Amino acid sequence: MELNPATTALIFPGQGSQTLGMGQSLTNAYPVARATFAQADHFLGFPLSEIAWNGPEADLNDTINTQPALLVHSVAALRVFWETFPGFIPAFVAGHSLGELTALVANEVLPFEAVLSLTRRRGELMKQAGERAPGGMVALLGLGIPEVEALCARASSGAEQVQIANDNCPGQVVVSGAGEALRRLIPLAEQAGARKVVPLMVSIAAHSHLMAHAQAGFNQAVEQAPLAEPKTTIIGNVTARPLRRARDIEDDLKAQLTSRVRWTESVEYMLAQGVNTFIEIGTGDVLSSLIKRIDRSAGRITLGKPEDFSALLA
Repeated sequence: MELNPATTALIFPGQGSQTLGMGQSLTNAYPVARATFAQADHFLGFPLSEIAWNGPEADLNDTINTQPALLVHSVAALRVFWETFPGFIPAFVAGHSLGELTALVANEVLPFEAVLSLTRRRGELMKQAGERAPGGMVALLGLGIPEVEALCARASSGAEQVQIANDNCPGQVVVSGAGEALRRLIPLAEQAGARKVVPLMVSIAAHSHLMAHAQAGFNQAVEQAPLAEPKTTIIGNVTARPLRRARDIEDDLKAQLTSRVRWTESVEYMLAQGVNTFIEIGTGDVLSSLIKRIDRSAGRITLGKPEDFSALLA
């Protein structure tokens, strides 16, 4: 398949995409992928690859491991892509939540090990914040953003707040916040006509005010990272607009902890700029499925396994 860089965006998945065995077949087929996982194991000082491939599943789903594991698989697949399509510079790069950190590698804002360190720190801080301020997340299907915002306002009271965490695609919104506020929101959403209300199996209230406990530590980690000016345009989660300078990227990364992931708006912006093909690099096809809901005419390619690359080259 012939790819046109000017109309292509590289996108990177976040938490929720992980699965046991992620990246293992890619390392068996491509030396550069195997070297990427080995580099991560050495840098972190423990066998992350063993957790990613063999678990136990509870360890992989612990956010301090989930986040770097997803990053490493995406970078391994990205390096295979670079070997396959040398010199390919896409019109845009973007990532969903954690995936925005992977996008830093893709546009050479930070070297891999620096992003790996930042990602591991992010996971540690988010886990600690979840322990200090427990909360949860709920996916709402079949409701629009204005409706969900109104429901969040009705369900919130005093310190018990709930807010939109992810605007994933039309009709799929994830809310995040205090447990009591979520419990009040669920029947309200059902009464409002939600097609489905799904409490997520997570121990943290990501992208909510409850992550404020992680803010100072993560700000410090971001400020210490040697951010370079981006080589191509990255679309930020918080703004859903281009982050053209290192300072813009720094601000978006910091704000992301407690802010909404504007994925629908991000994809719509790239489409409006002429993007017609999205390549999801890493584990699974969650983002490709969301893009199908946003615009069925957009081309969608997933690259995480050897057979994905074989199909692309066929």
